[in-house]
Amino acid sequence: MDLAADVAVVGAGAAGLSLARRLAHPPAGAPALRTVLLAAPPGPARAAPRTWCFWEPDAGPYDGALTAAWQRLRVRGADGTAVTAVIAPLRYKMLRSDAFEALAGREIASSGRVSCTEAVVGRVEPTAGGALLHARRVDGRSVTVRAGWVFDSRPLIRLPPARTTLLQHFRGWFVRTSRPVFDPSVVDLMDFRTPQPAHGLSFGYVLPVGPHEALVEYTEFSRRVLSRAGYDSALRHYAERVIGLDGYEVTACEQGVIPMTDADFPRQTAPGVFRIGACSGATRPSTGYTFSAVQRQASTVAAALHAGRHPLPPRPHSARARVMDAVLLRALDGGRVDGPAFFTRLFERVPAARLLRFLDGRTSLAEDLGIGAHVPVAAMVASALSLPFAPRRSLPAA
Repeated sequence: MDLAADVAVVGAGAAGLSLARRLAHPPAGAPALRTVLLAAPPGPARAAPRTWCFWEPDAGPYDGALTAAWQRLRVRGADGTAVTAVIAPLRYKMLRSDAFEALAGREIASSGRVSCTEAVVGRVEPTAGGALLHARRVDGRSVTVRAGWVFDSRPLIRLPPARTTLLQHFRGWFVRTSRPVFDPSVVDLMDFRTPQPAHGLSFGYVLPVGPHEALVEYTEFSRRVLSRAGYDSALRHYAERVIGLDGYEVTACEQGVIPMTDADFPRQTAPGVFRIGACSGATRPSTGYTFSAVQRQASTVAAALHAGRHPLPPRPHSARARVMDAVLLRALDGGRVDGPAFFTRLFERVPAARLLRFLDGRTSLAEDLGIGAHVPVAAMVASALSLPFAPRRSLPAA
């Protein structure tokens, strides 16, 4: 099968679908671009179902697909002290990947401007005026796509060299309880009443979708992942001994590993070939949140394409945010700061809405300096001074 398009989008996860749905509905007066979306067929090349969380005001484009949304967040210190904050006008939103895919799929199909093909892309060959994509369908037939612009969202095999790389790794249980035990009005964003690892930090995370149902996760920021038994043991301890669940059933599970790294991710690999999403650095190094940066990037790229401009994806995070993240990662990795105390103090001292804007890279320099007054200055300065002397190493991608 041979296809020709103005734009080829490789991968149908958050980044690929977010870009494709914007290209499917161009603004008035913009040219309709022939777009091919190449999605991996069911199997090992397709990502497992997963949950994305992000914050924004009401009336967002994906509100119709949300599992739940909240305006109250809670952080619990290692001693059990709770800090609860109202984040209005923002809402903390929970979006399951299957619901997002269904919504985006309907919007894309209704336009008639995007052709969707299930195939695994093996090679992207730069050519004069674009690129040639070589892919294979599940039945073994080959697919060739010639496109002027290519946007590749596939996970990297190896991370770019970095001075510091921690892994945010987690396992979550969707649980249903026999009695009402969850408060569906508040998210436990970080609950540090978990046994802390020798290196890094850990916390519980609870997204309640009703009095009887929640996603309960155990998360670590550390250098190495756990075994399946290790995650289940930590989850069982948190669910039963920390938050006191009994008489519950696990209805589904999710597990993941997110690199938290100060690596510099290339956004262009050939004259007409670009990376988008996590493989272009959309994951915020200090938090692991990705979805909001993906939306900003997709919006900017689509606007450039519709305006006939060069569509180099923007850096998902500002230079100032990347420097601050590199310093924090260095401090956490070197043990200069107590992670649970660090994050608990921030939520105690900084208004929640401002802190969320800070975590999203949307604060001013003055606001950043004000937030910096609540961090351990000596430890952060020492970490900053050590950065120029830290070698960059390349590690396998998670």
